[in-house]
Amino acid sequence: MKHLYTSLLFICTLFISFAQEEPLPRWLTPGEQQMMSTYQFGQQSLEKGITTPPQGNLRTMAEWEEIEYLLVTWVPNYENTLTGIVEAAVNECKVLIITPNEANVENTLQNAGVPTDSVVYLDRDYNSIWMRDYAANTVYKDWNDSLILVDWIYNRPRPLDNGAPEAYANFLNIPIYQMTTAPTDVIATGGNYMSDGFGTSFSSKLITDENGPNNGFGVTVKTEQDLNNIFQDFMGIDNYIKVERLPYDDIDHIDMQIKLLDEETLLVSEYPDGVADGPQIEANLEYILDNHTSAYGTPYRVIRIPAPPSTGGLYPDQNGYYRTYANQVFVNNTVIVPFYREEYDTIAQRILEDAMPGYNIVGVNVDYDSGESLIASGGAIHCITHSVGVEDPLIISHQRLTDTYDNTNDYQATAYISHRSGIQSATLHYKIGAGGSYQSISMTDIGNEEWQALIPAQNGEVDVYYYIEATANSGKTSTRPMPAPDGYWKFTVFDDADASIAEEYFEPLEVYPNPASAMTVVPVKAGANEKGKIELHDAMGRKVLTIFEGEFPIGEKNHFFDANRFAEGAYTIRITSNKRVETHNIVIR
Repeated sequence: MKHLYTSLLFICTLFISFAQEEPLPRWLTPGEQQMMSTYQFGQQSLEKGITTPPQGNLRTMAEWEEIEYLLVTWVPNYENTLTGIVEAAVNECKVLIITPNEANVENTLQNAGVPTDSVVYLDRDYNSIWMRDYAANTVYKDWNDSLILVDWIYNRPRPLDNGAPEAYANFLNIPIYQMTTAPTDVIATGGNYMSDGFGTSFSSKLITDENGPNNGFGVTVKTEQDLNNIFQDFMGIDNYIKVERLPYDDIDHIDMQIKLLDEETLLVSEYPDGVADGPQIEANLEYILDNHTSAYGTPYRVIRIPAPPSTGGLYPDQNGYYRTYANQVFVNNTVIVPFYREEYDTIAQRILEDAMPGYNIVGVNVDYDSGESLIASGGAIHCITHSVGVEDPLIISHQRLTDTYDNTNDYQATAYISHRSGIQSATLHYKIGAGGSYQSISMTDIGNEEWQALIPAQNGEVDVYYYIEATANSGKTSTRPMPAPDGYWKFTVFDDADASIAEEYFEPLEVYPNPASAMTVVPVKAGANEKGKIELHDAMGRKVLTIFEGEFPIGEKNHFFDANRFAEGAYTIRITSNKRVETHNIVIR
C-alpha cells in the first residue's frame, strides 16, 4: 500500500476551528449563514494553482470515462457508507482517501475485509464529506492528452474543503487551474455539474444565481454569457445547459434530478404525478429535449427511475428527505448507487441493469437502515465521491443502432475512436441472440478518427448484440461499452413482412415486481405514434387507476404506479392500443 503524506503549510486557529467532530450537512449551518457576509471566499486555499485559463484543445472528462482514482473524504460518522464505496471501487481503480487518521481508516477497512493494496491515504484534515462539491474536475489540455485539474470556489465557508483540490493535485503531481481570480472567480459546486466529454455540460441555475448580482460571495458579477465564456476558456465547454432550480431541493444540484449515462442517455428521477419536484423536473426535461441535442445531434434518450419516499410514504414536499437514484457514480466497470429500501432498490437495480448491461451495479445504503442516514444530510453517493481520469484515455464514442424492419441492407456502425498515440486497429464484435457466439469484423478507418463496420443483414425477428474494441498504437486496448463483452449494445431486427404495420406495433413487457407492494413498473415497447392507455382493474373488473393515457413514446418506456395505495388482492393491468388489448395479472400484497 502506498502512503502519501503532506503537512499543512501553516497552523491557523481559524482553520482548526473549522475541523468538525459532528458532520456538516450539505447545506449551510446556522453558524455558517452568519459567517457569509464577512467570509473571504476564494482566499482560503492552502496553496494556489494557476489562475489563467489553460491553453490547448480542452476537453472535460465525461462522467463514465476511465478513471485512475476515486476520491473520498473519510468522516467517521459515515464509515459504513464509505466502507461500502471503497469495497466496490478497489478492484476498479485506486482510491484516494483524505483523512488525518490513516491507521483508524486502515483498521476499519481491514476489519471489514476490504483489500487496501489500491488505497492511497492523504494525511489532511477536512471540514465535510461532500467531496463532489469541493473537488476539481478532470480536463485534458490536448483533447485526450495532458491531464490537468480545473477547480472553482466552493460555495461554503469551509476552508479545508476548498483547499483540498490543490492538496491532492500536488500529491498526484497534476497541474491545477483555478477559477478563483477576478474576473474569472466562479462560485460553483461539483454536484451541480456534469459533462458528456464532448463539450456539453449541465447545471441548475444555481450557477447563474450564485455568480449574478447580489451574489453574497463577493465575487465578480457575471452574466450567463460571462459564465459560458469562462467555462469554455477553462474547460472547453461550448454548450452549457442550465435548467430551473427545484422547489423542494434545498441544495439545487443537478445530480439530485438527472444523470448522464452516456452521450445520448439521461436518467431522470421521477415522482408520482403532481408530487414534490416531479412537475419541475418534467419541465426541465422538456426544456432540454426542445432546445438541445446529444453529442450526435439527435434527441436525448430518456430513462426514468422512481424516487423512493420515506418509510411513511413522505416525499420532499411532505417533509420527506430528498431520496434519488440519480445520485450515482461510475467507477470504470462498476456503478455505485444509493440504496434506501428493498422494495424500491430492486426496481432501481433492474432499471439500471437494463439501461447499462454488463455494468456491476452496486448499491450502498444511505438511509436509516445503514445506521448513518447520509441522505438526511442532503446528499448520497455522487455527492461524496469524485474522480481523477487516466492520463491516456482511449475514447470510443458510438451512437447505438436502433430497431429496424430492414432485412435487406447491412447495418452500418460508425464510431469515433481517439488516443494520443493514434489508433492501430478497431474491431466490432456482434452476435445474434443472447445465447449466440460473438463474431468479429475489422472496422475501417474512414478519416477524422472515425471507424466503420457493417453488421450483416438479418432475416426474421432477431436481437443483435454488439460492442466495439480498439487498440492504440501505444498498445493500450479498450472496449465500449467498458464492461464488454458482458456489456453490449442491442437492437432488434423485425420481420420486414410486418413493416406495413410498424406504426401500430406495441409490445407489453413483463410487469415487475410481481407481487407488488410499492412502486411498480409497467414497461411497454411501442412503434411510432402509438396511442393507447394503461389501466389497473380490481378482481371485479372495475377500473381503479389510469396509469397512462395518451401517445406511447417510441421505443421502450417504463410506466409506474404505487401499489401501496391499493388493498391487497388480485388485479389486472389492461394495456389498450389501437386495435388490441393486452392484460397482465398482478398481485398486490
